[in-house]
Amino acid sequence: MNIKKFYLLLLFSSAAVSLNAQKVGIKTNLFYDALATVNAGIEVGLAPRWTLDISGNYKGWTIKERKTKHWLVQPEARYWFCDRFSGHFLGIHALGGQYNMGHFKSKLHFLGSDFRGLENYRYQGWGVGGGIAYGYSWILGKHWNMEAEIGIGYIYTRYDVFECADCGKRVDNRHHHYVGPTKGALNLIYLF
Repeated sequence: MNIKKFYLLLLFSSAAVSLNAQKVGIKTNLFYDALATVNAGIEVGLAPRWTLDISGNYKGWTIKERKTKHWLVQPEARYWFCDRFSGHFLGIHALGGQYNMGHFKSKLHFLGSDFRGLENYRYQGWGVGGGIAYGYSWILGKHWNMEAEIGIGYIYTRYDVFECADCGKRVDNRHHHYVGPTKGALNLIYLF
């Protein structure tokens, strides 16, 4: 009977140690906040130098006739060079989402992706991809951090092209392979 109590005590002790060492952070990307995009993220410690970050954002409205509606989910595994939630880290992320964009002036033609047609056409579709990222997290206080991150990668997208930003007549169905920046964040984080 005493051996059963010992194993039971050992089980509860190891669970308590694991829960105490487990850290969780909730975050908001200040870049998305500035663009009126609802966003949130959660990051969970998996090991002393590993975390799992899952962030998402949603914009379901039109501002000043510019249609930039979208949703996006972006999970990322992170390796921290020192302690998790502090200092330098590398990440590998995936992403997926849908978009509906038009009536947006742009002169950007970047790495084989032409965004100049957004003024005269509306693009509605979905995309999936992944990439790698580098970031740094500064400790601001006992529970607060600030984090900067930049990522590059690949996105495959399929979309319909409509003849104007506000009308519904479809003129084409296309796909595109994008290579370039896939993540940019300035996160404000609250740690538990």
